[in-house]
Amino acid sequence: MFNTLRFATCASLLTLGGFASSASAAQLKVVASFSIIADFAKNVGGDRVDISTLVGPDGDAHVYEPRPADAAALEGADVVLINGLQFEGFMSRLIEASGTKASVVEVTKGIEPLKSAEEEHDHEKEEKAEAGHDHEKEAHDHAHEGHHHGEFDPHAWQSIHNAEIYVKNIADAFCEADKAGCATYTANAEAYVAKLGELETEVKAAIDAVPADKRTVITSHDAFGYFEHEYGLTFIAPEGISTEAEASAADVAKLIDQVKHDKASAIFLENITNPRLIEQISTETGIKIGGTLYSDALSKSDGPASTYIDMFRYNVNTMKAAILGS
Repeated sequence: MFNTLRFATCASLLTLGGFASSASAAQLKVVASFSIIADFAKNVGGDRVDISTLVGPDGDAHVYEPRPADAAALEGADVVLINGLQFEGFMSRLIEASGTKASVVEVTKGIEPLKSAEEEHDHEKEEKAEAGHDHEKEAHDHAHEGHHHGEFDPHAWQSIHNAEIYVKNIADAFCEADKAGCATYTANAEAYVAKLGELETEVKAAIDAVPADKRTVITSHDAFGYFEHEYGLTFIAPEGISTEAEASAADVAKLIDQVKHDKASAIFLENITNPRLIEQISTETGIKIGGTLYSDALSKSDGPASTYIDMFRYNVNTMKAAILGS
């Protein structure tokens, strides 16, 4: 596929030519790997940047398959912004296929990454397998071929504090690529971080209104570990940090038993995942679905979560309303 991307780049550039010519020649050409990073970049860059997004609204970066136009976008970019922490599994091959000379920036640089719950679970299973028979270890290794998603949880934007670090890293990258615009990028970043500070206060007040014994909820996959760490809700999910590997029947049965023990207060769909599994768990536990959360992607422009700030506010209000029955 990536050889095809390389050969298709020139043709795609011709297709994109009309769009490129409409942008100001002075604009910094930026490619963001997915919609949440693109929103940060727009707030920092303003009119000085021309932003393309690879995985758009409601898109799942875990399973995204690049197109020839993506390679073309990277080839013409000045800056490429990625999350890192092995979130975008397709990205390194796409960068190589595009032949881009752009600066590739991991916007999670400087955060304190959380250990992946999936990684810790796998480590425990591996230790048990090694202590047992060889065929048990072989079964464990085989089950995880192609489904290793890294030591750390990549969903760091689910902490507003981490979002501030993303924004600083983006401003630094833009300053490096466009020194003449650095004062603008720095001022924009400071103004946006102030808005994030206001959002943080609002989120903490909303969570404080939820009784401590009602703070366990269910989502489709482990995308909210940083939210849990920062704000005190407990999230359980049938799938791990990636949506790539589907939960087994045994995983679902175990989760249903856990839900009954932990007395989860609400269950939620996610905008990037198939609702079937959550609907099954809802039916078997009797917990009513409380709405849809935006985990790994923003909504479309006419949706309730078209910006990062709107997404965070919407998720918190949706969870609070479902838990409290309001």
